[in-house]
Amino acid sequence: MQRISSKKLCDLSIKWHIHFSAGKPRPLDKESFFLFQLHESLKPLHYSTCSDTGSFKISSKNTPTLKLDNPILKHRIFNRLNEPREGPDLIHLKNEQESLSETQFQDNDEFSADVEKVYRILRKFHSRVPKLELALKESGILVRSGLTERVLNRCGDAGNLGYRFFVWASKQPGYRHSYDVYKSMIKILGKMRQFGAVWALIEEMRNENPQLLSPDVFVVLMRRFASARMVKKAIEVLDEMPKYGCEPDEYAFGCLLDALCKNGSVKEAALLFEDMRIRFKPTIKHFTSLLYGWCKEGKLMEAKFVLVKMKEAGFEPDIVVYNNLLNGYSVAGKMVDAFHLLQEMRRNSCGPNATSYTIMIQALCGREKMEEAMRVFVDMENNGCEADIVTYTTLISGFCKWGKIEKAYELLDAMIQKGYTPNQTTYLYIMLAHEKKEDLEECLELMKEMTKIGVLPDLSIYNTIIRLACKLGEIEDGMRVMNELEANGISPGVDTFIILISGLVEHGQLVEACDYFTEMVGRGLLAVPQYGILKDLLSSLLREDKVQLAKDVWGCIITKGCELNVSAWTIWIHSLFSNGHVKDACFYCLDMMDAGVMPQPDTFAKLMRGLRKLYNRQIAAEITEKVRKMAEERQMTFKMYKRRGERDLKEKEKAKKDGRKRRGRQRRWGSRNRMADTL
Repeated sequence: MQRISSKKLCDLSIKWHIHFSAGKPRPLDKESFFLFQLHESLKPLHYSTCSDTGSFKISSKNTPTLKLDNPILKHRIFNRLNEPREGPDLIHLKNEQESLSETQFQDNDEFSADVEKVYRILRKFHSRVPKLELALKESGILVRSGLTERVLNRCGDAGNLGYRFFVWASKQPGYRHSYDVYKSMIKILGKMRQFGAVWALIEEMRNENPQLLSPDVFVVLMRRFASARMVKKAIEVLDEMPKYGCEPDEYAFGCLLDALCKNGSVKEAALLFEDMRIRFKPTIKHFTSLLYGWCKEGKLMEAKFVLVKMKEAGFEPDIVVYNNLLNGYSVAGKMVDAFHLLQEMRRNSCGPNATSYTIMIQALCGREKMEEAMRVFVDMENNGCEADIVTYTTLISGFCKWGKIEKAYELLDAMIQKGYTPNQTTYLYIMLAHEKKEDLEECLELMKEMTKIGVLPDLSIYNTIIRLACKLGEIEDGMRVMNELEANGISPGVDTFIILISGLVEHGQLVEACDYFTEMVGRGLLAVPQYGILKDLLSSLLREDKVQLAKDVWGCIITKGCELNVSAWTIWIHSLFSNGHVKDACFYCLDMMDAGVMPQPDTFAKLMRGLRKLYNRQIAAEITEKVRKMAEERQMTFKMYKRRGERDLKEKEKAKKDGRKRRGRQRRWGSRNRMADTL
């Protein structure tokens, strides 16, 4: 495959230190922010006006999405858009002195060496607090302003590591946490859903640093509650703010509405908006958030009703409002209405911008109408609206999605000739297209080319390569890329661990899978959504008769202090029982009840059935007595609990038997159909 643009760019950048620029400086306007939100979601979203901080800043944390039709435009895109331009020329050649000064500036970063040193210590001793504190003390690292926040960012999704350092740093003489450190820690704990710890941290701020409490701290907590779909808790934050000396205003209320609408709770947001109209004066941002939420749900009638109410309140629709409606039509597949709205925007002296055209292009790309998308692209340029990096990336993603990689490379050439430097997302789409073709060598070569031109791979790209390597059975390459990721200063996320562990389990490398799973647990990345990989790992170990290794994995989960619910215990007990370890399953069931978790009725019925076969009445009586007491505490009759367990067990067995019969029929009919086709 020929990559003229990438290789030429590599040669030029190495030889002449080329840095692309296009025209005069262009500040990041709010439309670019809204387009960023469009590409960050699971499907084309609408644009809202509130950010975490009240201004249009892009978060430095990346939540990678690995699906091909899920655009993820990172903050680096907008950093590049905001870079100062050196004039109207497309290419600016820097001399050796300028390049040398930049290199020296990077090398002399006062934090980078200490951050990596701290991170290595945290990884090594995170499960042994006394040794961890001793190692940090003997490291000679001076805790100072800026270092703690950098360490927290370096830990990434591994919230336990960040929290350990946060606690240790707070004990150091002459150091006090800054506002940014507290805010980062609240974000991390909120992402881990440790909301009790978040409130404790806010209480600590009130007692020790009350001047650091601001509405933005509570906005972060609101957004975390909203993302967890805990609507009542999110609203309670607004009511709790006065207790901490922060009176909620229109900004805080707008952020709450925005968070609810972005996370699928637009109905609750609409009711809250009506209840609070007297307390908080409506603003155009409030109406825009509701419009965004209804459009995201595909309910255009409700969105139009919000538009009418907005006009009645004296607010005229701006480009953000029009783009929300435009995206609503596009997501609903009403492209004719979307084009009519585009014409209406021109008539109302609110001409479409790059965001407007990109919304249309993305909708057409999603329906494999690439010719129409290119026509919109040409019409955009004919109307004097210059395409930006997001527009090019959207088109490239469309061609890559439908397997037209050559067209994607042609657009990459055109993009570079226009003066836009490709970013991680641009390369991610091309890499995903190569992944579909199972071309690992192309992906690795593309990653090398990225590095040569100064575009460092991000976590999404590393995840893609690791997933493809595991799929093709190149496990050594996958582990090598994992080590390279860490060496380049990127913390692997939970997706990275799951991809690699799944590949190791699939190819029978269970010892290595256990090592990586233990590492994931130690970093605090095991949560309810990851119970699938837990089940696969434990079942594979028990099938291979590696009982002790499976017990070690479970013991690691317990000793690391992971909060386990009934589902996790059920996975472990059922895995033991299914592989013939009935007594072990019963003993762990007793441990579960000692931890205050009541077994599910079908689990109890299954264990009783197994113990009857073993004629072990002593364990059966002990389990029965504990279950009877727990049922009474929960105001449940033991007879009903037992009957329900037997019923559930029979239904599961019947469903399993029916599934086998259905699959057998499908195989028989499938073979007959293939035979008929052959004849």
